[in-house]
Amino acid sequence: MSVTIFTMTHKKFEEPSDSIYMPLQVGRACGADLGYPGDNTGDNISAKNCYYGELTGVYWVWKNVRTSDYVGICHYRRYFCTEEGRIFNEKDYISILNEYDIITSKKLKLNFSYFDGYEGDYNIFDLITTGEVIRQKFPEYYDTFERLVHGNGTYFANMMVAKKEIYDEYCEWLFSIFEEVEKRIDPSGYDDYHKRVFGFISEFLLLVWVNVKGLKVYECKVGMTTEKYETKQMKDTLADFFLQKDLAGAKEYFLKTLEKRPDVLMEASDITGELKVAMQVVAVCELEQQEFGSSIIDRICRFDELMKFFNRLNDIINDCRMGNLSDEDRLFIREEKVSDIAIEASARLFCTEQGEIERILRLIGQGN
Repeated sequence: MSVTIFTMTHKKFEEPSDSIYMPLQVGRACGADLGYPGDNTGDNISAKNCYYGELTGVYWVWKNVRTSDYVGICHYRRYFCTEEGRIFNEKDYISILNEYDIITSKKLKLNFSYFDGYEGDYNIFDLITTGEVIRQKFPEYYDTFERLVHGNGTYFANMMVAKKEIYDEYCEWLFSIFEEVEKRIDPSGYDDYHKRVFGFISEFLLLVWVNVKGLKVYECKVGMTTEKYETKQMKDTLADFFLQKDLAGAKEYFLKTLEKRPDVLMEASDITGELKVAMQVVAVCELEQQEFGSSIIDRICRFDELMKFFNRLNDIINDCRMGNLSDEDRLFIREEKVSDIAIEASARLFCTEQGEIERILRLIGQGN
């Protein structure tokens, strides 16, 4: 069995030494030659890269690669890896794909529905149009699309590995949808970031496709290269401040770093969301200390334990907001002595209406 993982890139980068990784320059038809194989040969849509992003490479692999049993997509700075951070090799891929149909990124759990998030950041007409095309061309997918688009999950980065025939089937479905969507929307007036409408929507459509197909999915950790190292360094520094219970130092460091690198909180850098949670830790602990003279950090000061605590709290708030508050959730609030300050701060991550925040506080308070 042969495995080829195509590393999508638009800039020079340090290539993995493993020969299964093949660089592929995307948008080569409209960019300088970087010295890598490009997506502008054979059957290609390379010239549409400003609208499709890495999907021009995904398309090229679909149409032009016939020599590999398994194919996959990663990025010059994002790779599938073990939980310890080791980039997968051929043996890893084959072992997993002997049991699973497809490898994807771990599903992102949003603090809002995918539809609401898209509406907040992009032109919602494009997503609605995509749904309408699916309803017309693939009606058997539409109910799942509607259910998931109003849920809070999505894959990211268009990363996947599968048997070539599964990969091809997905591409046939995806690009036939976008071929029609192209006729109905006009992103030409968008800025360079928002023009990549098809690249953004396709991340979510992979989730729709695997659900309808009933595929056995291995959701895998995605490791970063340079960005991952920088983010890790920031977390390590914050961990030191938390261990010393130095909230003022943590806050000052965070704000100074954010001023120099405003991208650190973006999804591409903060994949786990732990930097956002660290901000939540600082804010809640400051308020608790002002109100009570002590805070959660006085009994939990290890970074990993704080992340576990606040992620659990955020999950409970989201459960409550969606009407799914459980006895187990209430037990956590009671046994961990979670303050109303922490509950309200978490609720504000999900709710904009004060009435909704007060409703959550009442619901969680019942029985505690």
